[in-house]
Amino acid sequence: MSPRITVVVVTYNSAAVLPGLLESLGDGLSGTSWRLIIADNASADDSVAVAQRMVPDCHIEQTGRNAGYAAAFNAALRVAEPYDAVLILNPDVRLRPGSVATMMARLGGDVGIAVPRILGEDGHVAYSLRREPTVGRALGEAVLGRRAGRFPGLGETVLDREAYFTDGPVDWATGAVMLMSRDCLRACGPWEERFFLYSEETEFSLRARDHGFLTSLVAGAEVVHIGGESQVSPALWSLLTVNRVRLYRMRHSRAATAVYWSAVFLREASRAALGHPRSRRAVTALVRPATLPFPPAPETA
Repeated sequence: MSPRITVVVVTYNSAAVLPGLLESLGDGLSGTSWRLIIADNASADDSVAVAQRMVPDCHIEQTGRNAGYAAAFNAALRVAEPYDAVLILNPDVRLRPGSVATMMARLGGDVGIAVPRILGEDGHVAYSLRREPTVGRALGEAVLGRRAGRFPGLGETVLDREAYFTDGPVDWATGAVMLMSRDCLRACGPWEERFFLYSEETEFSLRARDHGFLTSLVAGAEVVHIGGESQVSPALWSLLTVNRVRLYRMRHSRAATAVYWSAVFLREASRAALGHPRSRRAVTALVRPATLPFPPAPETA
């Protein structure tokens, strides 16, 4: 029997990029039994109409507002049964043929989350694998910038290109494509909605690990992601930066978080001094989170 996969795509004014994803689903999901849920965050464009036209039997789950990525995913998850796994996809992803079945074969046992090798639009390998956030890595990135990723103890981003051609566990990976097993989702519960956008996939992956489930790269599965960090606006970069600190605070003491905040601030301040608009906006948000486009929810005790 083919594995049952519920595909979740969160949309917010995504009509321009959505057709390419929907066109890739048939070949990308070959060898599986799948259904599509569009979790729409009150798009003002034709996102829903595009999905209904191209995949007539898809289910549209309307959140009624711009609820954020995690909240939209959770809304879809509540109507996702029956499934053996749930695949969440950014609308600007394009699946390569057979990629999902290849990932599905890796799920099971202690592997609760499978991620593919992600390629850029021009075919280059995207550095999508990440290490757990630590004070040492935040300091390393503050001093060395992106080069810190060459050293496991000094950077979050895995920059060893060979690592992207070998199956194996990772702390987490960027959330453009994630295949999660039923057992993992049932054990870990819903995604954390206090993150409007960014860090929700990090939090879930680390929480899954806390429950005994690994995240694994499946190097034989390839997808293309036409978006990426280069297209992140200053406003969203500030949200990404603040959410990194908020995630660290959820898992560590206030004293450790103060050190982590200082390291993140040092990184952004040094780049702001060089004239980077994204970092200037991030510095302001770190000092005054209320300036974020979507201020974070209050911390809970």
